[in-house]
Amino acid sequence: MSNVIKTALLLGVLSALLMGIGQALGGAQGLLLGFMFAVVTNFGSYWFSDKIVLSMYSAQEVGPDHRLYQVVSRLANRSGLPMPRVYIIPELSPNAFATGRNPHHAAVAATEGILRILDEEELEGVIAHELSHVKHRDILISSIAATLAATIMMVSRFAMFFGGGRSDEREGMNPVALLATIILAPIAAMLIQAAISRSREFDADAGGAGMTGSPNGLISALKKIESAARGIPLDANPATAHMFIIKPFSASGLLGLFSTHPPTEDRVRALLQLGR
Repeated sequence: MSNVIKTALLLGVLSALLMGIGQALGGAQGLLLGFMFAVVTNFGSYWFSDKIVLSMYSAQEVGPDHRLYQVVSRLANRSGLPMPRVYIIPELSPNAFATGRNPHHAAVAATEGILRILDEEELEGVIAHELSHVKHRDILISSIAATLAATIMMVSRFAMFFGGGRSDEREGMNPVALLATIILAPIAAMLIQAAISRSREFDADAGGAGMTGSPNGLISALKKIESAARGIPLDANPATAHMFIIKPFSASGLLGLFSTHPPTEDRVRALLQLGR
């Protein structure tokens, strides 16, 4: 199954899960409310995710005289993409992300820290990875998945404290099933969101390597970024962690199932196989 089909199916499952929670907690009216939540959250993600996240990190737009702009321009021209807006984030922790609902409304942002530690080939590898996200509309997909998952967790938490549905609708409902819905649905939502994000990261790595003609720059950059980020962690909002090229938070063992990024060693291994 291709990653595109897999991602579409997982997004469908997330939306169905949100509507299912609505039905479990509020019957037919809850189902309708869940559907409306799904529509509203997807619409909000489509139009406003870029403005929100750039403002969140105090990103400042830069022009043609800036090194980052020149790298983005060169790679965008090479790949036939519209020129995205380019931003610098005033953070020493090395990281980068792309945002925007489609290639014509995209932005690429990088921290001051990443520009300090990467050479030109490595920076090209990182920017090519981000432009690959733009090209395949991964930003929109990941934003919708993150918003749906957050909505599911919010609705479940609300139900846990205030109960769900009218008393006459809950009379025939198995309380164990209701409790399981409230507890397990957020876990399932986080797992699905993380699986979508990890799948898109592998594809963006491969797309970025194809854009530059070699995986070597990205391989070196991933190793440098992860090493430096451990010493200077990024104070990032967990809701936006999926956007960065390296996840700001580490996760291992079972927690890795909830990680929005594959382990860096797995990404490097996949890139090395491409190189061969």
